[in-house]
Amino acid sequence: MAQFKAAHPLPNAIELPKVNAAAQPEDRAGWPLVRATILTLSGFLIAIIGNILVPQVAEGLKDDTYALGRLVVDRNGFYRIVLGTVMLIYLLGAVRAVFDPVRREKYQNQAKFRFAVGIALLAYDIAGTKLRITTQPFFPGPAQILETFLIDGPIVLQNLGYSLRLFSTGFLAGVVLGIGTGILIGWFPKVYYWVQPVLKVSGVIPAVAWMPFALTLLPTPFWAAVFLIAICSWFPVASQAAFGIQTTPKTLFEASRTLGARTPFLLFRVAVPNAMPHIFNGITTACAGSFTCLVMAEMMGQPGGLGYYINVVKVWAAYYKVFATILVMAILFSLILDVLNVVRSYVLRWQRGQFR
Repeated sequence: MAQFKAAHPLPNAIELPKVNAAAQPEDRAGWPLVRATILTLSGFLIAIIGNILVPQVAEGLKDDTYALGRLVVDRNGFYRIVLGTVMLIYLLGAVRAVFDPVRREKYQNQAKFRFAVGIALLAYDIAGTKLRITTQPFFPGPAQILETFLIDGPIVLQNLGYSLRLFSTGFLAGVVLGIGTGILIGWFPKVYYWVQPVLKVSGVIPAVAWMPFALTLLPTPFWAAVFLIAICSWFPVASQAAFGIQTTPKTLFEASRTLGARTPFLLFRVAVPNAMPHIFNGITTACAGSFTCLVMAEMMGQPGGLGYYINVVKVWAAYYKVFATILVMAILFSLILDVLNVVRSYVLRWQRGQFR
C-alpha cells in the first residue's frame, strides 16, 4: 500500500483563492457603523446648507438679533447652532456605539430615519420660513419655533421647573399608592372583595372629571393637580400589581414553603418579584396618562407650567411659541421614559436574554 501511494500520489486538493479582508471594506466590523454615522450626519448637514443657501423670499419676518453668550445670532443662526449640536450628539452616540454591540445595532438601524428627519427639516424650513407657503401663523418654520428660546428662554425654563415639580409629586404619589393597593388586593381576599369594585368604578372615570371636587376640597391649585395626577397613576399601577400578585405560580409558593418560608417571605420575596414586570407595565401606562393629565391640569387653573404657558401665548396668536412648548414636552416625556426604562432594566436584570 505504501508503494502504491508513492507510485500514484493523490492529486493535491483544490485551493480556493484567499480573500483579502483589506480589499473589501464592507466586511470590516466597523464599516456599517461608519456608514450609518455618515448617513446620519449628512441629513442634518444638508439641512444646515439649505438654510444658508436658500434666501428669505417671503416678507414679514424681522431678522432680530439676540445675544447668545458672546455670540450675536439671529433665528437662522441659532437654528444652525441647534442642528450642529444635534450632529455632535449623534457623533458622540456613534463613538459610544463602538464599544456596545446592542447600542451599535440600534444606531445603525435608525440611520435612515435620522437622515429622513434632516431632509424633512430642510423641506419644512424652506416651506415655513424661507417661502412661508404654510398657513401662517399656525405653522411657522423651525427657525422661528426655536426663536422662542431666544425670546422667552428663562420663562420657558421656569414653567418647565414647575411642571417637573408638579408631575414628579403626583406621579410618585400615585405609583406608591398603586403598588400598595395592588399588593393588598392581590394578596388578601377580603381587601379584594371591598376595594376591587371601587378600583373598577373609579378607574374608568377620567381624572380631569375630578377637577371641580379637587379644587373645592384641596387648599391650593397645586395640590388639586397633584391629586388628579395621583388618581391617574393609581389605577393602572394598582391593576397591574394586583394581576401580577394573583398570577404568581403556585409551584413557587409550594417550593418556598417546603424550604420553611413564612408569609412575609412569600409575599415580598416571591409574589412581589413575580409581579414586577406587570408593575412596570402599569407604571409606563400611568406615565403617559399622568403627563396628559398634567398638561390639562395646567391649562385649567395652575399658576405656572408648560400647559399654562401655552394658554398664555396662544391668546396672542404666538403659535411658534406653542410649537416650541410642544417640542419641550416631547423631549421631557422622552427623557422620563428613558429614566423609567433604565430603572426597569436594572430591577428586571434577571430577565436579560429571555426575550428578543
